[in-house]
Amino acid sequence: MMFLDQKIAPLGMGCWPIGGPMFSGDQPLGYTNSDDTESLRAIHAALDGGIQLFDTAAAYGAGHAERLLARGLKGHREAMVVTKVGITIDEATKQLTFEDATPEAIQPAIDQCLSRLDRDRIDLMLLHQNGLSVAQAEAVFDEMEKACDAGKIRAYGWSTDFADSATAFAQRPNFTAVQHAMNVLLDAPRMQDVAQNHDLTALIRSPLAMGLLSGKYGAASKIPSDDIRGTDNLMVKYFDGARPNPEFLEPFEAIRDLLTTDGRSLIQGAICWLWAKGEMNIPIPGARAVEQIHGITGALQHPPLSSHVMEEIETVLRRDPDDPHADEER
Repeated sequence: MMFLDQKIAPLGMGCWPIGGPMFSGDQPLGYTNSDDTESLRAIHAALDGGIQLFDTAAAYGAGHAERLLARGLKGHREAMVVTKVGITIDEATKQLTFEDATPEAIQPAIDQCLSRLDRDRIDLMLLHQNGLSVAQAEAVFDEMEKACDAGKIRAYGWSTDFADSATAFAQRPNFTAVQHAMNVLLDAPRMQDVAQNHDLTALIRSPLAMGLLSGKYGAASKIPSDDIRGTDNLMVKYFDGARPNPEFLEPFEAIRDLLTTDGRSLIQGAICWLWAKGEMNIPIPGARAVEQIHGITGALQHPPLSSHVMEEIETVLRRDPDDPHADEER
């Protein structure tokens, strides 16, 4: 597919898991068991496997993911980087503050991203505040427009699950993408319509439901307390009480065989479902280990799920088309 006038595979690597620890107060917001050496190997494996797009954020590891990604992509200027601002970080304490998305904070935040990423220009800059009001976001995007004019970023967009928010800025010429949550267990029809109708790239976060769709977690699985999935901080409770949530686990079990048609793994089936939903979709599953990357990049050997399989999945899941918040992570 084409992304910012560059042909890339329709798949990215999400870098939240490689960021390591980060906190809001004493609440952990990172993934457990990250290892920098293995994360660097995973970045290299992603490049070798055909991934050219890497999605990170200033907030991931309070700057650590960006610094690690810079090391992993050294000598690979052809790789494309997406990052996010709008959450204030303290690198020393690994603390995140969610209350500062003011216009005057944006230019310094972009400069800091450029420094941590060791890049002269960032391909796509996203606003990282999901539920910011349109009026507040407008001032932020005015600053991002200035950054485009200055050559610091190529384009910008919003990481949000609210279709009206994305629609409000979709006509801006440099607003080229929206990042939103979506997976086979949590469809996002409204946001998908916005992306299609306005010719936006849709960067899909949570494509594997925070790992639930990998098939590694059963009803008896227990998530460590220092992993965000083991806390109450989840916007969508794929895990509840540090265990897989039956509300999601049960429908997943019902469609396992459909996802694995034609030799796909569960992960590959989940990615191929997203490709079948729209050619503008770029799933960005998070990964921190080479083994995970190999499973993810294997999806590139398969086409999107067939229309027959897609119809069967919808028959099994029996979604409520009238749920007004079906595609909103809050």
